[in-house]
Amino acid sequence: MMNEPLHTIMSAQVVTLSPGSTLGEAREIFMTKRIHHIPIVDGKKLVGLITSWDIFKLGLSAVAYQDMRVSEVMTTHLAALEPDQHIGAAAEVLMEHLFHAVPIVNDKRELLGIVTTYDVLRYEYVKEYPEHLDRFIPENM
Repeated sequence: MMNEPLHTIMSAQVVTLSPGSTLGEAREIFMTKRIHHIPIVDGKKLVGLITSWDIFKLGLSAVAYQDMRVSEVMTTHLAALEPDQHIGAAAEVLMEHLFHAVPIVNDKRELLGIVTTYDVLRYEYVKEYPEHLDRFIPENM
């Protein structure tokens, strides 16, 4: 059921930052792009991840974020998967560790994409309802 490879559902156009980027930059991306996870890369290599929750839980003013570096807050111990692994592997990582995103990397740990809980949910929805039930949405909203 979830045996398709991750590259079929991953987002390959990923917004990233470097460890030297500021939390102000991250905050601006979260607010304007409406995303919740930003992989942190050194060149192409995945070195961390920062989430909107990481910034929110600090409870600082927007001004304070301007001087703080992403490297001070990012998570560096990350679960990551490869693009040919199954979607079920991502679902397991997301559920077991209560994550909401899994970076997708190659064997050199270079970032290739990201899979979020939304991607897995959308995949399952399309499998279950291939017609997308578009005609029912206006009736039930």
